[in-house]
Amino acid sequence: MKVEFAPLNIPLARRLQTAAVLQWGLSFLLLAQVCFGVIVLLIIHNYWFLYVPYLTWLYFDWRTPEQGGRRSNWVRSWTIWRYFKEYFPIHLIKTWDLDPSRNYVFGFHPHGVLSVGAFGNFCINYSDFKELFPGFTAYLHVLPFLFQCPLFREYLMSTGAVSVSKKSVSHVLSKEGGGNISVIIPGGAKESLEAHPGKFTLFIRQRKGFVKIALTHGAYLVPVFSFGENELFKQVSNPEGSWLRTVQEKLQKIMGFALPLFHARGIFQYNFGLMPYRKPIHSVVGHPIPVRQTPHPSPEQIEELHKTYMEELRKLFEEHKGKYGIPEHETLVFR
Repeated sequence: MKVEFAPLNIPLARRLQTAAVLQWGLSFLLLAQVCFGVIVLLIIHNYWFLYVPYLTWLYFDWRTPEQGGRRSNWVRSWTIWRYFKEYFPIHLIKTWDLDPSRNYVFGFHPHGVLSVGAFGNFCINYSDFKELFPGFTAYLHVLPFLFQCPLFREYLMSTGAVSVSKKSVSHVLSKEGGGNISVIIPGGAKESLEAHPGKFTLFIRQRKGFVKIALTHGAYLVPVFSFGENELFKQVSNPEGSWLRTVQEKLQKIMGFALPLFHARGIFQYNFGLMPYRKPIHSVVGHPIPVRQTPHPSPEQIEELHKTYMEELRKLFEEHKGKYGIPEHETLVFR
């Protein structure tokens, strides 16, 4: 294999963008372990005056990720996030005006390997979200276990991320006055195993919890398709029935999250590494689906709204795929 190295005279902006993405990747891949290790070392060396107050406070603060979190405008405004957005770059496209007196559920598709588009559009202040949707606050719902790691949970909440538990979503959607958006990735961990370049497979047919909670609170449903999300990494081939997919699915059931084996480019060469490829991401926000509040929706009502949502999602993909280089014959595969 011929290794293609990056030229040494890379502009400063490009180097900063690469550093920003590296920082983001390391923060999510390693920071949780580092934070846990710090707590363990404090306990081993008996720095009780540091860990006892924190663990005591943690006990009383445990439910915060289910109660709207604790976002930090300072963290969301770090300059490094601007370079992170420009690396790919990440774009947010609005197709319809939303009423700020209502609450909404954004269904984000596809999951991708690391949901880069979801983070870049809804967790940093350098995205186009505030300009496109003035008067709204977005909450990206992620796996609850991520908030069980001491110290790391504080960093994660500071970006605006909250738990994807039922209580957490209900807390956001039950806020009076409207202007709140729950961003949910229905495909979840299982869909990340299908995040191969050129593939458009979504695990959604059995994912109806977000539809039910939208009905319960009368929150309008909005499909969002992120073109380019699956192009950022290459996964080791793991077709259904293969030994690798079998192991991945078993680990997912045990741990609650998937372990896709992926690679992309390196820092100083373009052939192999864990840095995502520099591919543009266009997250297109579709037409809102009106939802009438139904405190106790029947299975038939959930099924009907779920079907409507899938139709709107497919329509969104078909209307915009040509703009982003997707061949006409390609279509979404719902599983």
